[in-house]
Amino acid sequence: MTLTLPPVPHGETCAGRQSVDATLWPDIARLPRTSALRTAMARRILERAFARMPLRVRTDAGGGLVPEQARDATGSLPTLILHDPEGFYRRIGANGLIGFGESYMAGEWDSHDLVATLTVIARHVDDLVPRALRRLRGAWVRRRPSSDLNTIDGARENIQRHYDLSNDLFATFLDPTLTYSSAVFASFPATSAHLPAAQHRKIDRLLDLAGTRPGSSLLEIGTGWGELAIRAATRGARVRTITLSHEQRELALRRIADAGVADRVTVELCDYRRVQGRYDAVVSVEMIEAVGAEYWPAYFDALRRLLAPGGRAALQAITMPHQQMLNTARTHTWISKYVFPGGLIPSREAIARESGDAGLRIVHDTGYGDHYAETLRLWRERFLQQSAAVAALGFDHAFRRMWEFYLAYSEAGFRSHYLDVRQLVLTGAEHPGREV
Repeated sequence: MTLTLPPVPHGETCAGRQSVDATLWPDIARLPRTSALRTAMARRILERAFARMPLRVRTDAGGGLVPEQARDATGSLPTLILHDPEGFYRRIGANGLIGFGESYMAGEWDSHDLVATLTVIARHVDDLVPRALRRLRGAWVRRRPSSDLNTIDGARENIQRHYDLSNDLFATFLDPTLTYSSAVFASFPATSAHLPAAQHRKIDRLLDLAGTRPGSSLLEIGTGWGELAIRAATRGARVRTITLSHEQRELALRRIADAGVADRVTVELCDYRRVQGRYDAVVSVEMIEAVGAEYWPAYFDALRRLLAPGGRAALQAITMPHQQMLNTARTHTWISKYVFPGGLIPSREAIARESGDAGLRIVHDTGYGDHYAETLRLWRERFLQQSAAVAALGFDHAFRRMWEFYLAYSEAGFRSHYLDVRQLVLTGAEHPGREV
């Protein structure tokens, strides 16, 4: 059967790695050095894996792999289109899943539905490598560089590499609340017009879980652009919020002043390990993912130390299955290389163990990963619509493909249920409070 494919509609097509700035993107502009054997092995392993997935794989010319289950007349299966099969398999042979993402940045492959393609792969990621070869995993993956460790200095550099890119960049795809974490929607499907209310619904749930009321003293670990602090101060709380991002702090201060709550909010450049005092509530939204496993004990010790007697800590955290977390804990991934250096998504088991060791007790735990998938879909669509504006800010083609891949890759993680996002409440073990 011959299938005629329409033009790839999702984002910008790429002229190939020859158009990539080698000064900015050396590992994208050039193919890695690796043996012909590793390339051939990667090709063989992936061809066998793809053939078992509900996924169509084709070359530009219409040849290539067509798995048996993909041979239908509807064309409804997601399609991975190889523009440069040799480059694609060579990168994966050299660098595994890092190479898979770099190959997309280089324009060596595309998809008519990038999220659907990545969702299929995410659902089968544990089956990509045959069981007999998994014990050789160490020969195929790279260890995280020691420079990415979240020491006091390292954490500041890691945060700034992402969050100090440009406030204007984030404004191109976030809603007017500038909230960069999962929203909670009233219903699906949602539109961009629903995002502000959905973000406020999320924030209000966290503030309720933390028991925030007039006169409460609240510490926020991870300011973002200030929306939660504004919302808490509007309730009458006294808010101290900390960040390691200069860019975020400057804009958060302006937004807090514009909201008329500057007298109830302080915004500080401060590491959570250096905060002193006791607070009725501590709120931290999707910050634990940037802490790093080596520093989870310090993070939970800080939460315990900073909570006043009877206080509550409300966290929003992305989670992944425990075994997958163990597999990736020391692995250098595409996300850690290009998007969130030093980060690691925890498992629920890791959160329970580390918080328990710190003398904290989890009294509430609710997940809503489908809401994150919807949030990411809206961000990704907005980002693609604003491609010209992103380019005008000075972000080149490789960066734009990187960011598109990051948003799609994350959305696929939630759609496949490989990832989840949870709201948790922790209290001191001697002050368990009421379970909610």
